Amino acid sequence: MEKIMRKILAAAFFSLLFFDTVAWAQTPKQSYSVSVVPQFPALEVHRDWTPVLERLSKTTGLNFTLDLAPNIPKFEDLVVAGTPDFVYMNPYHQVMGMRAQAYVPLLRDSTPLTGILVVRKDDPIRSAHDLDGKQVAFPSPNAFGASLLIRAYLAEQEKIRITPVYFSTHSNSYRQLAVGKVAAAGGVNHTLSQEPESLRNALRVLMETPGAPPHPLSAHPRVPESVRKLVTEAMLAMTGDAIGQAQLKAIDMPSPMRADYARDYQPLEKMGLEKYVVKPAKP
Repeated sequence: MEKIMRKILAAAFFSLLFFDTVAWAQTPKQSYSVSVVPQFPALEVHRDWTPVLERLSKTTGLNFTLDLAPNIPKFEDLVVAGTPDFVYMNPYHQVMGMRAQAYVPLLRDSTPLTGILVVRKDDPIRSAHDLDGKQVAFPSPNAFGASLLIRAYLAEQEKIRITPVYFSTHSNSYRQLAVGKVAAAGGVNHTLSQEPESLRNALRVLMETPGAPPHPLSAHPRVPESVRKLVTEAMLAMTGDAIGQAQLKAIDMPSPMRADYARDYQPLEKMGLEKYVVKPAKP
């Protein structure tokens, strides 16, 4: 009788072990959402970011899903609400995200970010003062290099007044300029370089702002520190091969470095940009 009971108990133990193993194997990987500031149309953001996130998933053993907002104001709402786990955002969005949710910057590119103001190549405009009283296109009020820096510079340094008009993306702003709807458009070198050659050839850079630390990839504090380190190390390691270098270049982070809020983004709090910021709607 004792031998029979031992066999029954042994069978039950291995049965439980088997089902526990199967259940563990079928448990999905932990998943994290990634939101990217919509400087470009959604198809282009998916094209550039999907390979990076797939590589991160393979390297870290975690899942990363791309969740895109339809426009920059909606993106800002998500950041202020703390919805995404990871966010690639402009420098002033990082300030907003730190204040609202304590988003932690992990990585940024080494090259400073500057804003550019472009006009039509055949337009007689030769200086920023020629834009006084005219309409200027911007992707959104709080786009950092393409809007905040430029609007602050024109008002504080050039002492001119413009009428800003917002068109949701950098691409839309350049196109509104090209067809003559506005006198100039704000942007950044990276987004202008992505436009078709025919459009680039129709425009010229009128002025460029001083530089600032560029867009960070940041994590919400609910993301465990161990996961933040995994992501940081995995992306830094991408510089070690040609495919990874190309993928990083596509997301405008060809030379990634570790980011630090106090060093990189806290100084923006003292630049007087606050009065040019349009607050996102409360979620």
